[in-house]
Amino acid sequence: MRIRSLGAWILVAFVFAGCHSAVNPAEEPDRFDKGIIHISCDESFRPVIDQEIAVYESEYPDTKIVVHYKSEADCLKDLSVDSIRMILVTRLLSGTEQKWVIDSVRINPEQSIVARDLIAVVVNRSSPDTFYSMKEIRDLLMGKSKKDLIPVFDGNRATSTVRFMLDSVLRGDSLSSKVAAASSSREVINYVARFPNAVGFVGYNWIGNQDDSAQVAELAKVRLAYLESTDSAGAYVRPGQYLIYTKSYPLVRDLVYILKEGHEGLGHGFARFLESNRGQLVFRRAYLMPALKPNYIRDVDLSEKINNR
Repeated sequence: MRIRSLGAWILVAFVFAGCHSAVNPAEEPDRFDKGIIHISCDESFRPVIDQEIAVYESEYPDTKIVVHYKSEADCLKDLSVDSIRMILVTRLLSGTEQKWVIDSVRINPEQSIVARDLIAVVVNRSSPDTFYSMKEIRDLLMGKSKKDLIPVFDGNRATSTVRFMLDSVLRGDSLSSKVAAASSSREVINYVARFPNAVGFVGYNWIGNQDDSAQVAELAKVRLAYLESTDSAGAYVRPGQYLIYTKSYPLVRDLVYILKEGHEGLGHGFARFLESNRGQLVFRRAYLMPALKPNYIRDVDLSEKINNR
């Protein structure tokens, strides 16, 4: 009887030990205000997402969002990686892709368009050509341009910029073998700065923030090209935040988060932040266009301002 009682006490001890480890604070699920998560983001959005994360982590000091910048195609592949909670890309999932995530990961992914950006065309500062029709852009990408120009992208495949140009400009046609592939958005700018006949395609959030000294310095290396307006025949427009809103600029794209988190954790917290007034304000101040909050356009009488000086 004593031996049997001793065995029972040992069993109880193991049960209580197991219960104690199950509630170990170190193993508690992350929350919106505490924990560490990994996300993947399209490299062309690095400047603005770095800002969003910095603001979020300053508001919630016990959080850490580890972001991996890579091509859009690689971000989409990360939907199958358990450690990646969220990806940030330029398109929503198709119905087939969403079903695949549900079947494979056992989570119904949440997705939302949170901002809009544009693809800027940049040329060398010595270039005599700064105005391009969309036909000229198309011919350039297909290698049919009569001018000796080199189109430059942040890679020659799998990036969101390449995919956008293939889908929205070439519409099924192939890129020319003359396309040069830089290793990053910053290197696109550097390449164009070095070669007078280079024409680069880069996310506006790398060079559009007039209040960011680093972006002002990047833009100083090159010149922004004017593209044919979508709503005024014969008119050409320079990239700008207002033109993202009106879509008068022809190369406007979305910024989308896709979240695959099985509990209300830090991933959900960051998603809600991107949708919130504060997160949307970060997009606005980065000279992107917030997608979820009202945008107010004010008329300005420039002649009145000049007269009052």
